[in-house]
Amino acid sequence: MREILGRRRRLLSKRSDGRPELIGAALTYATEWQWPVLPGVAADPEGRNRCGCPDPECTVPGAHPFDPGLLAATTDGRMVRWWWGNRPSAPIVLATGGKAPCAVSLPALPAARALDALDSMGMRLGPVVASPARWAILVKPYSMEQLGELLYAKDFVPGSLRFHGEGGYLALPPSETGQGEIRWERAPLPGSASPWVPDVEAVVDAVVEALTRTGVSAPEL
Repeated sequence: MREILGRRRRLLSKRSDGRPELIGAALTYATEWQWPVLPGVAADPEGRNRCGCPDPECTVPGAHPFDPGLLAATTDGRMVRWWWGNRPSAPIVLATGGKAPCAVSLPALPAARALDALDSMGMRLGPVVASPARWAILVKPYSMEQLGELLYAKDFVPGSLRFHGEGGYLALPPSETGQGEIRWERAPLPGSASPWVPDVEAVVDAVVEALTRTGVSAPEL
């Protein structure tokens, strides 16, 4: 009887604590920083580069919402605990825009070189989220009208830049997706109530200038 009870405790512990750091991070984002989050769809266990969603051609495997949908994103700690209590390994997905930060992303290699160039220019950056394929610079919330005016005023914008604005999403650390581990390339300062992020105009201007100055071609990815 003692052996059966011990085995049951181990099974329950394994089931509920599969990725304890995920629920802790999700609660920090939601309740401390007031960033609306929700669980992403898991990667297909039969294939690392495939998604668990019905789309066989999914381009962001495991790194997007599916069930529940994006509109379910919340800052309610009780809901976050329930979600990750039932799906302890689910990726953490941020619903960008509104009161939450947005992001500008580009392929990893050009991003690394652009960040070096931005540092040499004295550009102040906030947190940067990295996956093996792409890095995303968090920025202040912006509207589609604001983004449209910004891009229209530019002579050239690399086609590989992606914009995660109102109605968009972004996987957050320490998620594990079909594309690999999501991590902080530039982590938020510890103990901050909510991380500081720059304006989108400053980031786009600086990234385009940095890519031009360094002669880095940012391939379409």
